[in-house]
Amino acid sequence: MTPTELSAAIVRILAALQCSGALGEGSLPSEVVIERPKNREHGDWATNVAMQQAGNFGVNPRSLAELVCGQLVALAEVEKAEVAGPGFINITLSADAAGAIAKQIVEAGSAFGFGVAMTGIKLNLEFVSANPTGPIHIGGTRWAAVGDSLARILESQGAAVTREYYFNDHGAQIDRFARSLLAAARKQEAPEDGYAGAYIDQIAQQVLDGTAEDLIALPEESAQEAFRSAGVALMFAEIRESLHDFGVDFDVYFHENSLYESGAVDRAISRLRELGHIFEADGATWLRSSEFGDDRDRVIIKSDGEAAYIAGDLAYYLDKRGRGFDRCIYMLGADHHGYVPRMMAMCAAFGDTPGVNLEIMIGQLVNLVRDGEPVRMSKRAGTVVTMEDLVEIVGVDAARYALVRSSINSQLDIDLALLEKKTNDNPVFYVQYAHARTAQVAVNAASLGVDRSEFEPSLLTHESEEELLAKLIELPRVATTAAEFREPHRVARYLEEVAGAYHRWYDNCRVTPLIGQSAETIHRTRLWLNDAAGVVLRNGLGLLGVSAPERM
Repeated sequence: MTPTELSAAIVRILAALQCSGALGEGSLPSEVVIERPKNREHGDWATNVAMQQAGNFGVNPRSLAELVCGQLVALAEVEKAEVAGPGFINITLSADAAGAIAKQIVEAGSAFGFGVAMTGIKLNLEFVSANPTGPIHIGGTRWAAVGDSLARILESQGAAVTREYYFNDHGAQIDRFARSLLAAARKQEAPEDGYAGAYIDQIAQQVLDGTAEDLIALPEESAQEAFRSAGVALMFAEIRESLHDFGVDFDVYFHENSLYESGAVDRAISRLRELGHIFEADGATWLRSSEFGDDRDRVIIKSDGEAAYIAGDLAYYLDKRGRGFDRCIYMLGADHHGYVPRMMAMCAAFGDTPGVNLEIMIGQLVNLVRDGEPVRMSKRAGTVVTMEDLVEIVGVDAARYALVRSSINSQLDIDLALLEKKTNDNPVFYVQYAHARTAQVAVNAASLGVDRSEFEPSLLTHESEEELLAKLIELPRVATTAAEFREPHRVARYLEEVAGAYHRWYDNCRVTPLIGQSAETIHRTRLWLNDAAGVVLRNGLGLLGVSAPERM
């Protein structure tokens, strides 16, 4: 019996009690929260439904709990239901019902853990969006791992997710990039406010190699434009290739410059003017953002006629909503904390709901260390460690897993020496090895004639089997919670718990018979449990974009 099935059973019990007159005319809940007790001696599952619904039905919480328990024990799947404290209900399933979970997981296969809570929601998830002026640094790499994992998790709950990359090809940073390339081509020092590193020399040479024209001899403005156009295209192509190799592909690459070329900025200002949120002062055009929670009003068009940075933000958000997205999630770096109030004010000014139509996630910094010493230099970029550097050292799987297993709200220290180890101290190795072990157990079982032709769940009574079953069934809840709170790290930490439970079970329970003995029902039943663990580990790793190897 799964938590979902148990929840539905309790809702039915409440409906029956209400029909019998035992409860008042309160509204029935659509679902009931089912959780694992912190102390397993209290049972397999627990719920506080009686405490939550007592007032609704006009009864005492403990009295309601006793009524529900009386009906629960009548179910074949429930061995015991007891009231604890002011109205908690602790539920112990029968051995058959608890063990049956293994077969349910195997039969669900790649669909296990997936839900429908977000079906019908059209969601735009924008992440990475690094300036095309250099390779993706380690902070952007964290967003690539977290963003893609979050997209997978949201999709697992039914959401229609569009992964979007905002291509910053408008503004002063692009001009500095172009001047840096031109200086490199001329064998000159980089501009004081420009970019440096081996990648600048490489891109500059690629621009020169890509044309028969003597770009260096062109007038300054023409030469700079030639390097800007070709250099940005080359840099961005490299960024896309790096992301693809990292397992991240975007559905939309949105060019910032298009907002200005298409008139989207003017349309956004017109829309806000119609809503009464625009005013003119000191020769500039302003948004009354202070009326929507911002600390001050914001200039949109400066007195010299140039658009302020927020003008592009207004146009971009309105464009997303115009494309039909119900929710727009922006994933921004640690230096954007002060940016949140104005973005939320913008959302409200358009008549939308901050936190619903617009969500902003802020990620903290990443530090790389080796043996306690910081790693700060890149072979290619010079001053910052890049995505390519990290992948070259530890590989895609270890990099993605390490970047996603901690909350984005905390600064992350990654120990490269640890990630290079093939030991249980390395979290990604620990989880992947557990999956590989499930695959090898299945191969060994097949060679000894153990198959899944029998299944007797009542035999799965060893303490380690109960622990493993209890962990496996939690994937749907973990995935739902990770989607709801936008926290992929919950999946990673859960997988480590599953891996630990599986390794302990492996040490205690044999799937294959001893030499000279024949396979029995217990072996075939345990194979179901072994394969169920493989399904959960494989599906969970898939939500993180990490491979599930069958051999290690």
